[in-house]
Amino acid sequence: MVGQKVMNRWLVVFGAVLVQMCLGAIYAWSVFTPELITAGWTTTQTMAAFSAGLVGYAVVMVLSGFQLERFGPRFLAILGGLVLGTGYVIAGLFGGTNFWMIFLFIGVMGGSGIGIAYVVPISVGMKWFPDKKGMITGLAVAGFGFGATIWVKLAGSVGKLIQTFGLSTTFIIFGIAFAVLVTLGGLTMVDPPEGWCPEGCELEEDESACCDPGPENIDISGKALLLKPQYYLMFVTFIFGAGAGLMTIGLIKPFGIQTLSGVGMTAVNASAVAGTALAVLSVANGLGRIIWGIISDKTGAKPAILVMISVQAAMLFLFNFMASSEVLFYIAAAFIGFNFGGNLALFPTLTAEMFGEANVGKNYPMVFLAYGIGGILCPIAGGKLGDMGLFPVAFTSSAVLCIVGFVLIWLIKKPKVQ
Repeated sequence: MVGQKVMNRWLVVFGAVLVQMCLGAIYAWSVFTPELITAGWTTTQTMAAFSAGLVGYAVVMVLSGFQLERFGPRFLAILGGLVLGTGYVIAGLFGGTNFWMIFLFIGVMGGSGIGIAYVVPISVGMKWFPDKKGMITGLAVAGFGFGATIWVKLAGSVGKLIQTFGLSTTFIIFGIAFAVLVTLGGLTMVDPPEGWCPEGCELEEDESACCDPGPENIDISGKALLLKPQYYLMFVTFIFGAGAGLMTIGLIKPFGIQTLSGVGMTAVNASAVAGTALAVLSVANGLGRIIWGIISDKTGAKPAILVMISVQAAMLFLFNFMASSEVLFYIAAAFIGFNFGGNLALFPTLTAEMFGEANVGKNYPMVFLAYGIGGILCPIAGGKLGDMGLFPVAFTSSAVLCIVGFVLIWLIKKPKVQ
């Protein structure tokens, strides 16, 4: 069925980016934290609410992956958007700055909505683009990083929603937008017909070779996945790589304000620079997902991860020094965001390479649980260190963990076909 006339597969990319743009609002969390701290929250509490969203996102994603075949990708994408949007609206209507309302409805409920929808564009995208898995995975999740920039700017310096309407109304506006936009994008989330293969995918001797992985392909899932050492090496590395980026996203604004104020910058200017650095990190996060995905199509996922995580370790070591200069602060934020984004493009591809493509929708959520663990441990630990005035210790510790991750990925070898 090579070249069969079906829906234009680039519509799937458009829908995927639209969906992920809204799901990526979780990375805009730091734009709310100054207002919450002013209202009496501690830095640790802001990190707890952020981590609740990350955990709900990761745990529910596993359940969603196993329900793809039963309910279909379109249903799950739209449901995820409605759950996410409803959580923000409830928090806006009844929460204000109440810790538990925001923790439950933006953190737990909003994170669950993200988890329901997140796996859909990755699974659907790989089926429509069997010839460009790394690239399409990067594109499918790039909206997550780019979306954060949009929401940060709408809430903050450009849209001034928080300044004009306050936190509660901003949450309501965001919730409605998430529900509407994810529904629109979710309408394109459908699998290609069985046996379909894109034009130009054929090879000289076997026209369906890039769609049919062949008898040598590895196909591991379920309990068999949990028996493979490769799974645990990937899992721990993902905790360290994702955790470093998530901690930076949560801490970059208070860390930047403290560091820049310490070298003589006014509090107002320091806040503006730190907010811009968060936006730079978010843009780089989106670019990293695309570019690292394209690189992995050329090199394979393992070599790409080795380069990505080693560069991340170096930048985290240097971040404490670079944050004292506005220009260097932006550069460091860009590199950290770029490499963090690479995790979200490279680990789905590595999952397919290690355990086969047939069950990526089920296997990757199991790998992605590491993201949730990293989202608990690293941001909360970083928040506690921040409350103690020890931001440099947080970033240096993350750099060391990234070096450990480099060693673990270097040890991975593809499982043998049984």
